[in-house]
Amino acid sequence: MQSLRNLFRGTTPYQILVFGYALITITGAILLSLPISSTNGKGQCFLDSLFVAVSGISTSGLSVVDIGSYYSLFGQIVLLCVFQIGGIGYMTFIVFLASVFAIRLPHTTAIVAKESLSGSDHGTLGRFFIATLVFTIIFELAGAVILTLFWSNTFSIRKAIYLGIFHSISTFCTAGFGLFPDSLMKYKTNAIVNFTIMIISIAGGIGFIVLHDLYMYAIKKIKNERPRRLSIHTKIALVTTFVVMLAGTVIILMTEKWSQTEALSDRIMASAFQSISASTTDGFNSVDIGKMSTTSLTALILLMFIGASPGSTGGGIKTTTLGLIFIFLWSQLRGREAAINTLKREIPASSVYRAFGVFGWFVIITAADMIILTATENASYLQILFETVSAIGNTGLSMGITSTLSFTGKIVLIITMFIGRVGPLALGFALAGRQKPLPYSYAKEDIFIG
Repeated sequence: MQSLRNLFRGTTPYQILVFGYALITITGAILLSLPISSTNGKGQCFLDSLFVAVSGISTSGLSVVDIGSYYSLFGQIVLLCVFQIGGIGYMTFIVFLASVFAIRLPHTTAIVAKESLSGSDHGTLGRFFIATLVFTIIFELAGAVILTLFWSNTFSIRKAIYLGIFHSISTFCTAGFGLFPDSLMKYKTNAIVNFTIMIISIAGGIGFIVLHDLYMYAIKKIKNERPRRLSIHTKIALVTTFVVMLAGTVIILMTEKWSQTEALSDRIMASAFQSISASTTDGFNSVDIGKMSTTSLTALILLMFIGASPGSTGGGIKTTTLGLIFIFLWSQLRGREAAINTLKREIPASSVYRAFGVFGWFVIITAADMIILTATENASYLQILFETVSAIGNTGLSMGITSTLSFTGKIVLIITMFIGRVGPLALGFALAGRQKPLPYSYAKEDIFIG
């Protein structure tokens, strides 16, 4: 224990957080590159293994190979463990074990755990992370049971159980890794598969902070205790998520060229499925993404960029980031940018600065990727943009160019997916190290804008 403390002495919580994810990624890549991990017994190129491992730890779902046919059972289980850890965060397991065995965590570890929740301070860490594991088990188990019962009609019971568990965990972790070559396209009109995947992915994408808040609200309401009030975070996350998903569903429904034989209910279900898949960044698809209309693809790009909610298994700039930006812009139009108020609460300026910081870095990284990939890849501009946003948003949807990426393209997306997982601000703070506050301040001078 003392040697570990000496090893990390002088490091920041952000550096420890990034180091932890990098260590798990490298371990996963090494295991995936072993001959035992592939069905052909020859082993995989380390770059490709690293790509899949990063995609797993970031819960992106992009892959240069077909997961179901290329990897052996061992390789698939390794990948499952990687995206399970990446989905709920490795700090969840550390805090949980510390709580179970009554181990007092160092102050730095507690800060790392807090930052793994997007910087959220949500009461007692031990209790919250235990609740996180409980929520995870409940939703993943429920999804596994439903999917197993469904697939038991087609496959052997052993195969059905494995498919149910793998796809349920992949869905809740919004990883998007599947064992079928066409994702879930063969189940496009199946209500059981569609609604199970949609509900589980929403639970994973809405965030543990929101789930915990809703749970406490329900308990207090049942016991008739007060105060029972949802936090401003939960309200913004729920409203933004609903609006974004609904808008995406309507746009896809109205702009896609549907078959004349498809029922309206099937069209609505397919539209909702793809909208929710992009919004929660779960990455499954029930339609051929490459054949969707340009308008629908543009909508999916925006949905992937926005992504899920903070403290969730999903990626993107996060729903609350978008919500805060719109609240600020509305306040600015009303001449009230000095105090950002919403729902009878004042939003700290630091939260608004952080929201614009996240948004700005996502735009910069996306633009930088586009400049490189348009020069190195043999694909259309829209295909590259879609792939790039899917990587930075940790979504996993693709127009079909992932397997054709060049060496440079793979490296770029590996870095992009990892940044999307740890967050551009967290990575920046990790690279910057400890910063001493300046003992002085400069004179203020205004800058003309617009």
